[in-house]
Amino acid sequence: MARIAIQGYEGSFHQVAAQLFYGKDAEVIPCDTFRDVIKIAGNKKESDGGVMAIENSIAGSILANYNLLQKSNLKIIGEIYLQIRQNLLVNPGVKPEDIREVHSHTMALQQCYDFLDKYKWKLVETDDTALSAKHIHQHKSRHIAAIASKLAAELYGLEIMAPNIHTLKNNYTRFLVLQREDTVIRAENADKASVNFHTDHSRGSLARVLTKIAEGGINLSKLQSFPIPGSDFKYSFHADMEFDSAEQFQQVMEQIKPLTASLEIFGVYKKGVWK
Repeated sequence: MARIAIQGYEGSFHQVAAQLFYGKDAEVIPCDTFRDVIKIAGNKKESDGGVMAIENSIAGSILANYNLLQKSNLKIIGEIYLQIRQNLLVNPGVKPEDIREVHSHTMALQQCYDFLDKYKWKLVETDDTALSAKHIHQHKSRHIAAIASKLAAELYGLEIMAPNIHTLKNNYTRFLVLQREDTVIRAENADKASVNFHTDHSRGSLARVLTKIAEGGINLSKLQSFPIPGSDFKYSFHADMEFDSAEQFQQVMEQIKPLTASLEIFGVYKKGVWK
């Protein structure tokens, strides 16, 4: 059974993502921060890897997590695109008129303002959606509701008073599945890769790299720039590439390597399915 480090508590969307990749039996190791996820995922005595959010279709990229990945001994072995469905959870028997407060992470509250504005409930920000659900279960609160996942409701014996209360239904988070470099076995049917590179910053150097990628028939699904620490506004680039075969990807890597000052492959894996 896989032991996977996640950010957040049991019942969080990170656990939902981990179960989608590893199966319902996956054991999760809750971590307070993404830095802790990387630390524990990289220690073979503590875990078999980690799952880490990297971007959201509304909020955008989590830039700090790219930096954590760059400094780690971890490689990407897969990805999950998870639709974030927020639900109003209560203890069994609680009615809407009993509720005085709603607790959840600030982002979850913001995602549900259109629903929450219909009521005069006090909104209380917490550290984690799943932790909010756990607390109302532990304290048997009749006057407090939580906003969290369906999984949190199942784990803590709560009722879903109102499902799918988020305003924007097309809200997806992309999660990366990470393993230590020495344990990675490249998937035979891999069709996506994550790469980091920087050029010599001469005029047109980035354009030459991008041209080679396009000429090789590879789809550049993401290009993210990062300032290089200690440089005078020079940048490295994270690129997500989609391709038809490993040979095609390898050929393009060989063509762009002479055009870069540094080139690192973070992972070659199977493109994620939207859940």
